[in-house]
Amino acid sequence: MNIHEYQGKQLFRDAGLSVQDGVHCTTVEQALAAYDALGGDVVAVKSQIHAGGRGKGSLHNPENGELVMQGGVKIAFNRQDVENYAQNILGNILVTKQTGAGGKLVNNLYVEGGCKIAHEYYLAILIDREEKMPLIMASCEGGMDIEEVAEKTPEAIFKVHVDPSDGLLPEQAEGLADSLELEGAAIDSFVENITGLFNFFVSNDCSMVEINPMVRTEDNRIVLLDAKVGFDDNALFRHPEIVELRDLSEEEPTEVRAKAAGLSYVKLDGNIGCLVNGAGLAMATMDVIKLYGGEPANFLDVGGGANEEQVTTAFGIIMEDPNVKGILVNIFGGIMRCDIIARGVIAATQALALEDPLVVRLVGTNFEEGRRILSESGLNIHTAETLAEGAQKIVELVGGES
Repeated sequence: MNIHEYQGKQLFRDAGLSVQDGVHCTTVEQALAAYDALGGDVVAVKSQIHAGGRGKGSLHNPENGELVMQGGVKIAFNRQDVENYAQNILGNILVTKQTGAGGKLVNNLYVEGGCKIAHEYYLAILIDREEKMPLIMASCEGGMDIEEVAEKTPEAIFKVHVDPSDGLLPEQAEGLADSLELEGAAIDSFVENITGLFNFFVSNDCSMVEINPMVRTEDNRIVLLDAKVGFDDNALFRHPEIVELRDLSEEEPTEVRAKAAGLSYVKLDGNIGCLVNGAGLAMATMDVIKLYGGEPANFLDVGGGANEEQVTTAFGIIMEDPNVKGILVNIFGGIMRCDIIARGVIAATQALALEDPLVVRLVGTNFEEGRRILSESGLNIHTAETLAEGAQKIVELVGGES
């Protein structure tokens, strides 16, 4: 689960980390009031979406797609600047490298007090799954082009693995400060912030925290000028206060609906819908579809105990994607009985008036009964005995490559 920068900044503030004062706004009037309340001459007016690259993004009119303004993060030097930027950001579509061409509608702003920047750095904490421990990454090359730094000069990014049982050791924090060539009071400020940030990362079950930029001010303080925070979905039951920060408008609507129905769904770009039980089997199904020249339209795992209602919901979610031209159902009946799945497939096909090609592969508990139910349904449902046969058949029925 991701949250907005303004929400992350408040969490940082509560954790005692160094952030600038700022105000969350949803209207131009609130942005102007925020400028007045902050009391400085210079503020940053920041669009709030769940994507990076906002500073180099472009804002477009949602009705005609025309360019409104370049950049979703603007520095305002007076009240008129704040009004102009807020008007051009709110209600428009921000397109960045991470949003894709469709962009995201901006409904939230963060007006943040300015500071005198001496240098910009990059800082991130994430989970290194290969090493099975948190990884801290830092670089002197902070700002909007960190992706280019990682690609062209990876040696400019310093990395430290932290054993969660030991926590961040003082010598590790001081070593990072030395790598960033910090001096004097900036070292102490950095060590205090990175130690606090790591503790925040662990205690809140974060999957990632990215600060781009982290800055050193002219008076040698370290300030976190960004807050991109993601949380491990599997640990959210421990953090109900964080769940309340979730902005469903930033998420794919079908994925939200699937989650509410107890389904695991991720939208993809292909034209063959997939309905599978088990994450590993779902991944294998997508791989075999691609092997035979097709492109999966989604990852959809109905889990081990799906009922007819959930299967119908799953079909409905798949069919909401206008790109879908056919569906492959691949079920291994362990806990789940194949005859129940077969009845669910028939119920969904009838309820949704499915016209696209449908291939069903059932194996496992009661698979013979399930195949019999499908064959006697009188519906245009194709069955397959193996995954390879099912994938090949659905690719042929939708006309080959997408």
